[in-house]
Amino acid sequence: MRILISFIVVVLLFGCESKPKKRASAAQLKPDSAEQLAASIERGGILYTDFCMQCHMANGKGIEGTFPPLAGSDWLTDKRSESIHAVKYGQSGEIVVNGKTYNSVMVAMGLSDKEVADALNYVMNSWGNTQQKMVTAAEVSKVTE
Repeated sequence: MRILISFIVVVLLFGCESKPKKRASAAQLKPDSAEQLAASIERGGILYTDFCMQCHMANGKGIEGTFPPLAGSDWLTDKRSESIHAVKYGQSGEIVVNGKTYNSVMVAMGLSDKEVADALNYVMNSWGNTQQKMVTAAEVSKVTE
């Protein structure tokens, strides 16, 4: 009898796991979108410093009458596709940002779709700007000249 009880105890202790195995869900397999956005913003900050800061300034306020502000920009939030187009292909001609007209030229920087997305994610999440949807390289690739 003791042998039978000992056998049952051994089987229960070693034959059964105390915790069930967890299966990886789709969410566990994909990087968290907040982490993706944070990484994109970090890369975008470097790109902004290299390509954008000279005109739009470190604080994103631009130069009144010459280069439009990115900080608190209604153009960025209201014209998402046009914003992507401007960073990807450059911008010329009149635009109205926060009720003021700007008529300058922004040359195309030759950035990849991923770099355009990173730069925009940085700008759209800096200086009080917040976005509801992360800009992706796939979204940028759909914007054509």
